[in-house]
Amino acid sequence: MKVIKLFALLLFAGIAQQSFAKDGYRIQIKLTGTNDSIVYLAHYYGKALPTIYKVDSARIDKKGVAVLQRSEKALGGIYILLLSDKKTYMEFLLNNGDEMSITADVSKLPDGVTFKNSKENEHFQNYVKFLKGFSERQQGFQKEMSDAKTNADTAKVREKMIAASKELMNYRNDYRDKNKGTLLAAIFGALHMPTVPEGDHRLPDGTKDTMFAYNYYKAHYWDGFNFQDDRLIHTPIYDQKLEEYMNRVVVPLEDSVIKESDKLLAKAKGQPELFKYTLWWLTRNAETSKIMGMDRVFVYLVENYFMKGDAYWLDNEALGKYYDRAAKIAPNLIGRVGAEIKMKGLDNKDYALSETNSKYTLLVFWDPTCGHCTKEIPAIDSVYKAQLKSRGVKIYAVRTEGDEKLWKDFITKHNLTEWTHVYDPEHKSNYRSMYDVYSTPVLYLLDDKKIIRGKRMDHTNVINVINMLEKKDKNGNKQKS
Repeated sequence: MKVIKLFALLLFAGIAQQSFAKDGYRIQIKLTGTNDSIVYLAHYYGKALPTIYKVDSARIDKKGVAVLQRSEKALGGIYILLLSDKKTYMEFLLNNGDEMSITADVSKLPDGVTFKNSKENEHFQNYVKFLKGFSERQQGFQKEMSDAKTNADTAKVREKMIAASKELMNYRNDYRDKNKGTLLAAIFGALHMPTVPEGDHRLPDGTKDTMFAYNYYKAHYWDGFNFQDDRLIHTPIYDQKLEEYMNRVVVPLEDSVIKESDKLLAKAKGQPELFKYTLWWLTRNAETSKIMGMDRVFVYLVENYFMKGDAYWLDNEALGKYYDRAAKIAPNLIGRVGAEIKMKGLDNKDYALSETNSKYTLLVFWDPTCGHCTKEIPAIDSVYKAQLKSRGVKIYAVRTEGDEKLWKDFITKHNLTEWTHVYDPEHKSNYRSMYDVYSTPVLYLLDDKKIIRGKRMDHTNVINVINMLEKKDKNGNKQKS
């Protein structure tokens, strides 16, 4: 009976603890060294300062005391106490249900801060102090490096720097391993970067594996990042890691980027904020990329995530903008046949894009009143005469707008006689939509079958695209034979 009663008592205690666990937070703040009347509570969202989001505020009374309180569930992370000058602030860790007291001397920040009822913030403060010392040592090493007079001196300083970095890594790893599940342990895990093992790494056939370092680094890049911990979105870590991985580690080819995007989104599935940020970041990164072909990634993400209900935070109007943009890009993706264009030429006869008989067709949309066009068009012609013509390129140029006389005078002045020049005086063509022409100049490279092989180029890289295509085709033919 005693065992049963004890078990029941323990069970009740567990139920009671769960029942009375509170959502939200209560933070009592005691500030000295400031005349401010308001303190703000803010948090990071994926990236570092200056991007922070204010979520609460409280008045500071005559005794320097303020209370920030919320009863709704709060997502933990690295939070910020910010004064009204928007320059003075301090960071601390906050979890849902926390009730703590913070005492701080504003004139001594980031020093002079003490916490009550928050062991994790005491550990965080210890880490901040360690990091401050680490930074000061690194500055000293930089000074030693600049004063080094021999290779041996430089090597000694480098050894010190490596040892200090290992000490920092060991600090984080040791805490993470001993305090699993805590916010600070998750932060240290997210900060982890892979260390490539030293040694002579060989392929199965015995040859040196020249790609070992890259493959290892890429395979272990996200090892410490817990994609199932939404609190990490309220830290300044994730955006920087995404930038490094997607734009420096992953090979900038459409298929590779799509594959890695799917992997990241699968990892973050089920965590509302991490998934939201990941999908937003990947889509924006693809849409704004200057790398040719990344618009295919944008269309893929819209069609496979936004259109399937995964962008849950957007209303119908916002979703419609993504759908509309993808619909305009989709017809002119690299690898698709370019839409037919048939317009009037200088002699008022009709000239069709499909009738341009050449190994490559450079499709140019331009406007004689556009300042950039007036510089780019002559430059394209110079490259054409010097290199492109001999490679089997012909130019089909569409005047998008501007005065007809000005257009013809420009062609005559710059001797653009070898180009096929066309325009649409009756506005019958839908070329703007078909080729996504909303600014000028716009260049597309089409092959002999009028398949789009390059887009959004300029005179400096057209020949490079042709060289890359022909090298790729040559290697492909070798593998087939």
